Amino acid sequence: MGRHTNDKVEKEGKILIYEGHDIVQKTEGPNAKAVDQPMTNPSGSLTQNGLFFRAAENFKKNIQPAEKVKVYEKIKSGIWVYNGIFNLINSIIEKDKLRDVFKFKLELDESQDGLSGGILDLEHNRLIPSSVKLKVWKRDKGRCVKCGKLDNLHFDHIIPFSKGGSSLVFENIQVLCARHNLEKRDKI
Repeated sequence: MGRHTNDKVEKEGKILIYEGHDIVQKTEGPNAKAVDQPMTNPSGSLTQNGLFFRAAENFKKNIQPAEKVKVYEKIKSGIWVYNGIFNLINSIIEKDKLRDVFKFKLELDESQDGLSGGILDLEHNRLIPSSVKLKVWKRDKGRCVKCGKLDNLHFDHIIPFSKGGSSLVFENIQVLCARHNLEKRDKI
């Protein structure tokens, strides 16, 4: 799931309020921002909004465990960063000016690392806030600080998180390509 501009972050990144998807904008169709966000497709099947809504309702009724959702954040066009796995815990439909909009509440799943499914003993502040990522991206000009590469980039802690480095200050974060990030590991 990718975060949108109308999404909200609460409790220092532990809670996301995610806005549902609009209809697909067509050149001859209505403005997607003026039409209710759909629960179903024209065929009657559930849209992504409908699937999320049903999963959240089933969780609230103790019918199923919370749906696990991988969350990505758009830094700029074509650049997305992984923000972790979140549990889908609530859904509502609210009026947004003239239309109905889905809102989904997601809570950071601190028990999983999202890669191996193993237990993590990390505080939530290992995640780098969007404001820090944007400053780092601008400062490092969207390229690896070691070799200048423009693709397969990662945000890296200069002083590793495991050694007390902060995720909350842009001075401790840098952009590295995958090769240089893997070479560095937990070294300073």
